[in-house]
Formats: sequence, C-alpha cells, structure tokens
Amino acid sequence: MQIALFGATGHIGRAILDEALARGHDVTAVVRDPARLDLRHDRLSIATGDVARPETWLDAVRGSAAAVASLSARRDGDPDSLPANARTLLQQLPQAGVQSLVWVGGAGSLETAPGVRVVDNPDFPAAWKPEAEAQARALEIFRASTSPLAWTYVSPAALIEDGERSGHYRTGGDRLLTDASGVSRISVADYAVALLDRVEKGDAPRRRITVAY
Repeated sequence: MQIALFGATGHIGRAILDEALARGHDVTAVVRDPARLDLRHDRLSIATGDVARPETWLDAVRGSAAAVASLSARRDGDPDSLPANARTLLQQLPQAGVQSLVWVGGAGSLETAPGVRVVDNPDFPAAWKPEAEAQARALEIFRASTSPLAWTYVSPAALIEDGERSGHYRTGGDRLLTDASGVSRISVADYAVALLDRVEKGDAPRRRITVAY
C-alpha cells in the first residue's frame, strides 16, 4: 500500500514510519525539514511540505491509498494548528485522490465517566492542557466534517511511552481503557501497530477509537 505520512520526524511519527516500512508498505513522508529524517529506504520517499500549505505536498501524495497524520503543536507552540491542520487535510486529501486518513489523536478528550474527560481531571498537567484541548477541537472538526475522506481518530492510552513491541493491544471507543490495576498505558511501538492495523483494515471509518493494553 502507498501511504502518505505527515509528521514522520516526530517520536510517534517515526515509530509509525518504521512499522509501515517493516510491513512492506511504500511511504511518502511529508516533512518540513528533511534534514531531521535520517532514515533512507528503498520504499521511502521524502517530500518537503507543510501541512498548512497544501500546494507544497498535494502532488507528492497523489496516488496514495491512505494518509497518516502524526502532528504536534509543541515545537511551534501553536495548539491552534492542530484543528486547522485537521480541517486542511479533510478538505485537501480527497483532491489528491487519497481515500482515508488515520489521525494520531490525544487521550485528553477520552472520558473517565460520562461527561468527564481525562483533561478535566485536576491532576492533569497544566503544561499539556493546551495541546489536549486542541486535539479535542480537532476531533470535533472530524465529527462535523462532510468530507468524503474516511477518517479515523486514534487516541492512545493515558500513558504512551517507549517500550517493547508486543503486537498486542485492546481497542475501545470514547472511554479511557485501563488494565486490571486501573492503569491506562501502551508503548509507542504497539500504538504504531494498532494504528497501521487500522490503515490496512479500514475497519473504523469516521470514528474515534482508543488503544491500550
């Protein structure tokens, strides 16, 4: 499968790139600074582009069956870019013939009880709140969209960190998933496994899902 990947230079984006290549997919990585992507591979093409400027990447992703967006606002300090980029991709990817988009979402908008979100917890780190709220707004944009794009918003567990690739995970919907000890976690590698499974199977169109152990 030909996959367009936005954000391949980020921590999660790089894990997604590695997993996609390991599965035999052809990947076009759209990055603002190619110098930050030190990987070279026969099935990897690197295109210089900015999500906010579709004219820089539309031709590069043309012909891709699916797109993945692993975007963060931390480097630029502009949380509003997340919902704006969600809107741009919904509008523009169909113009390039791309049929589906899997978005690396946040955990903050998951519910711990009806109407109570993770980000509403008093212990939620204040430094993370702007991006968490921006990811929640991006989810609202996806849900309100009339784009023909078959989008999937994949929220990780509350704790996503480096660790082994087990290939095992559980999926859920809008509720935070926890294990028997009440802990919500997943490794970056297994998050990438779960996300690529959605890309390949296309089994969660126009839905938010979450993945955790």
